[in-house]
Amino acid sequence: MKAFLATTCIVTGALLAGGCASKKYVRNTTAPIQAKVDQVGEQTTTNSTQIQDTRTQVKQVDERAQSGISAAQERAATADQHAGDAMKSAVAADQKAVTAGQTADKAMEGISSLRSVVANLDDYKLQTATTVPFKFNAYKLSDEAKQDLDKLVSDVKADKRFFIAVEGYTDSTGSRQYNEELSRKRADAVVNYLVAKHDVPIYRIHMIGLGKDKPADEGTNRASRAKNRRVEIKVFSADQVTASLNGDNANRTQDNK
Repeated sequence: MKAFLATTCIVTGALLAGGCASKKYVRNTTAPIQAKVDQVGEQTTTNSTQIQDTRTQVKQVDERAQSGISAAQERAATADQHAGDAMKSAVAADQKAVTAGQTADKAMEGISSLRSVVANLDDYKLQTATTVPFKFNAYKLSDEAKQDLDKLVSDVKADKRFFIAVEGYTDSTGSRQYNEELSRKRADAVVNYLVAKHDVPIYRIHMIGLGKDKPADEGTNRASRAKNRRVEIKVFSADQVTASLNGDNANRTQDNK
């Protein structure tokens, strides 16, 4: 009996010892595997994080690219608009240049005529004259003044070689600068009427504003000042001189016969 118990104890102890050894083996075998699994898991998590970060960066780059494209499109549209505006301005400038050229051509014609007048100034004689009065501090033509100008133009319309001198004046009231400006406005009113109403070529008119200089009356009373508020219009013509020369030439020809 004792021998049996002893044997039983020995077997049991052997089994227990074997079980303990098996668990330790398993632990020693699986531990490296678990560590590897954990390492793979950590790497997977890291990779997932990096992938997510990359996707975020890609999205941001795409958004910036889209924004840049939109901005570039806006700039291109603005540039197109500016180019269109520049083209319109260029066309307008070209039209102005054409108009300016036409005006310059007319001016040159007038200058050429004026040079001809100046070159033969001694041939021009005073043909007729009139004086247009003005109210105090005014430069508007009265109906009577217009009638005087109408008569003056009718007397010279048949002439071919003539020019008109228009001289504006004021009284002595006010500053020199103000009076000079007012005298020019009065002379302008006469010139505008001659050109607009009677189609007198502007290059045949020579205008000046002399303010209170060369008074018609040296007095200081009201009547004297009224005489000085005026525009003097003088018509000079060379037609009579030309006709006289032609007549002399004809007489000399007749005498030669």
